[in-house]
Amino acid sequence: MVREYYDKICAGEEVRSNLISLREELKEEQNRREFAYLLGGDFSALCALLKHEDPKVRKNAALILGRLESEDLLSVLFEAYKKEETLYVRADYLKAMSELDFRPFQEELRQRLSSLREVDEWKPEEWKHISEEIRILQTMVLRCQGIRHHRFAGGREKEDVILLTNRRHREATAEQIKKGRITMLAGGLRVDGAPLKDVRAIRTYSEILFPLRAKTLQVNEPGLCGELLAAPVLSLVERIYNGSGTFLFRLEMRVPERKSSADGGSEAEQTITFGAFKEKKGIWLRRLSDALEKASGARLLNSVTDYEIEIRLILRQDGTLAAMLKPSPSFDDRFSYRKEYLPTSIAPVNAALTAYLALPWLKEGAQILDPFCGTGTMLIERNFACKAGTMYGLDIFGEAIEKADRNTRRAGLLVNYINRDFFTFRHEYLFDEVITDMPRSTGDGSKQALRGLYHDFFTRIVSFLSEKAVLVIYTPDPNYVVESVRAVSALRIEKQFLLNEKNDTTVFIVLKGQ
Repeated sequence: MVREYYDKICAGEEVRSNLISLREELKEEQNRREFAYLLGGDFSALCALLKHEDPKVRKNAALILGRLESEDLLSVLFEAYKKEETLYVRADYLKAMSELDFRPFQEELRQRLSSLREVDEWKPEEWKHISEEIRILQTMVLRCQGIRHHRFAGGREKEDVILLTNRRHREATAEQIKKGRITMLAGGLRVDGAPLKDVRAIRTYSEILFPLRAKTLQVNEPGLCGELLAAPVLSLVERIYNGSGTFLFRLEMRVPERKSSADGGSEAEQTITFGAFKEKKGIWLRRLSDALEKASGARLLNSVTDYEIEIRLILRQDGTLAAMLKPSPSFDDRFSYRKEYLPTSIAPVNAALTAYLALPWLKEGAQILDPFCGTGTMLIERNFACKAGTMYGLDIFGEAIEKADRNTRRAGLLVNYINRDFFTFRHEYLFDEVITDMPRSTGDGSKQALRGLYHDFFTRIVSFLSEKAVLVIYTPDPNYVVESVRAVSALRIEKQFLLNEKNDTTVFIVLKGQ
């Protein structure tokens, strides 16, 4: 088909549609190799189409030339880009150049970017296409500059922060904060004047956000929102990163559940609706992003895939926006050890919360077993909450054990991991504690088998426990725990904590001989 489309293009038959079909074929690497062999280095027919009267022909020809990975085409594409008068085609020339080593033209690209940014206001019909051109130019310039991400460097001693937590156990985080004024929120808490050093050490919140102090942000004025946010964002990132230069950001907007289509649509299709104001979410975000970049003097640059800070906006009922900043992973590095995990792995913040809730029953230096250890998160967080003695982790999946070992080494800990089924495990010494995330049901057909597993586990685990041992059980099947423990006379449930009422996730404290 590649030859057929190309022959028709050369013959002038339905050039635009055949170019589009050829572009589609060239998505496959094998087809690109075949096409390159067919051309034999002769790009004249496609290069001639860069002067075609139909802008869509020029656009598709440029994109095909970019896929051919020939550096000889770079100057041809750049010259055509400079002469192109149709706004919506310019970005496609840049996309084509991005496929090649465009560094020889980096200074001219930088100058072009600066000249576009200097224009105070574009006509509405021009804005969409100029915005896209700026976005691609910016990415290309960044690739040449090799901007390095900033790292947290201490910042000011105290800041106002919002900590998102488990809704049912906000107090678990609040009681760890010794300084600052705490206000409880529906999904967490706000701390005014929080010592950042202390807050960063707390492991039971899922996210930390910094409120951005700006004048009232109205949803129907995305451009003005960007202008008002630039100064507070720069002020904050300069404080917490002790840095200057360029910061890469992404925008996240949370809108009440109103979608533009019956099936919900993609994020780009979602519509922001408030009173008479209505605009597609993607367009709204681009308008705000452009204004933010311009107002910051390009010190804040939008980068969807390589960002280091997130600016999060939440639409209130009165049409105003709450604005917050989520810092980079270098700031919130509490769980940086967890590089590897499985789809069934427990979230590290849930493991940390489990260990914290169990803290009154944990003992320093205890010998601990996790019979279903997965990738090791539960044991690691248990040790962070209260320093353990010897730790053992079992799992029937060899891949999980390998990942657990690597995660644990990154955490600077030592755990004895064994690739074995708990029900065939033997051990010479008794354990003071068991902490585990219990296996889950995979469907209605396996529920009875899972119920039997719970019963067999609690029956067998008793023989591994020292007197007055403690079991910390994390499970989405609390009824199985209650049934199984009742059937074992040596065990009793001391306490249970419901973490999530939607899926019944519960933490149990089970005691032996007490």
